[in-house]
Amino acid sequence: MSDKKTVVVGMSGGVDSSVAAYLLKEQGYHVIGVTMHTWQDRKQEHVDMGDVCCGSSAVEDASRVAEVLGIPYYVMDFREEFQTHVIDYFVREYQEGRTPNPCIACNRFVKWEALLQRSRELGADYIATGHYARIRRLNSGRYAVEHSVTAKKDQTYALYNLTQEQLARTLMPVGEYEKDRIRELAEEAGLPVYKKSDSMDICFVPDGDYASYIEKMTGTPSKPGNFVDTQGNVLGKHRGMIHYTVGQRKGLGLALGYPAFVVRIKPETNEVVIGTLEDNLSQKVYIRQVNRMAVPEFSEDTMYLGKIRYNHAGSPCRVRQLEEDFYECTFPEPQRGVTPGQALVLYEQGLVAGGGTIVREML
Repeated sequence: MSDKKTVVVGMSGGVDSSVAAYLLKEQGYHVIGVTMHTWQDRKQEHVDMGDVCCGSSAVEDASRVAEVLGIPYYVMDFREEFQTHVIDYFVREYQEGRTPNPCIACNRFVKWEALLQRSRELGADYIATGHYARIRRLNSGRYAVEHSVTAKKDQTYALYNLTQEQLARTLMPVGEYEKDRIRELAEEAGLPVYKKSDSMDICFVPDGDYASYIEKMTGTPSKPGNFVDTQGNVLGKHRGMIHYTVGQRKGLGLALGYPAFVVRIKPETNEVVIGTLEDNLSQKVYIRQVNRMAVPEFSEDTMYLGKIRYNHAGSPCRVRQLEEDFYECTFPEPQRGVTPGQALVLYEQGLVAGGGTIVREML
């Protein structure tokens, strides 16, 4: 590069972010490594949680990688931002009968908004992450997230809420590679984390017991209530609504003689509504808190590919604006387990057109 730009790489101590730092250094950037200190509990500092961004083991691994690469490395305190935008949000959503997506919130407000602010203080031009996605500047001048070259590790769904300013100052070099090649590059570069496994759990709930975590954070035991059918008839007792999510089938403890699904959670009455597979299908999905990325406005004439959860293959849908920040998305094929609180992400020709948070019903 003729003019050496500075980039702050968010280093989780995992192989992906480590290789991102390596690739950018090879491309001629002045690279600064940063690990974001987000864990809240001091006991958590001694828990090995694998390749996650908020475990303290990340510091040791990222520090070793930075030493091998010969780059400056810092640990920065983001606990306040993480508490406000991720943990408090996570707890509040479950209490209100919705199923949150903390990774999307963390990306938008912590890994990008907060890290960008700190990177400016270091004089950096860009930030970078190890996400499997790419950023494209369109002919319109807008920026959009594009699928990575590997469908196996595509992480665009969790990035739909990034702003144009954030995208303009972000680099994602890992999105150009297959996962196996990333590990090969790490080994070739002598990075000590090249064999480190990936984590699939929410970093601040490493045992996956969300309900116990919420009870601990609020100091309030989960309140049992009634399972009811779609007509309001009582079917049995539930353990507390934070134990359930719309679309859930397993772990209900109900013997009804037919496959039963959670179809609604009603915090106002502390009821969990149970229905059939047919009750669990939706053709119309409503979203708020919308972010438009590749397009300034959604077109009613365009058939988008809509993903209603991270591991959803996606299905064609059309989008219609009903009022400000309220959209109706219609799927010709009914979708199973549409879950309030999760994101509906809309794609067009491999680009993230935008998306929003799924709400329970037309309000």
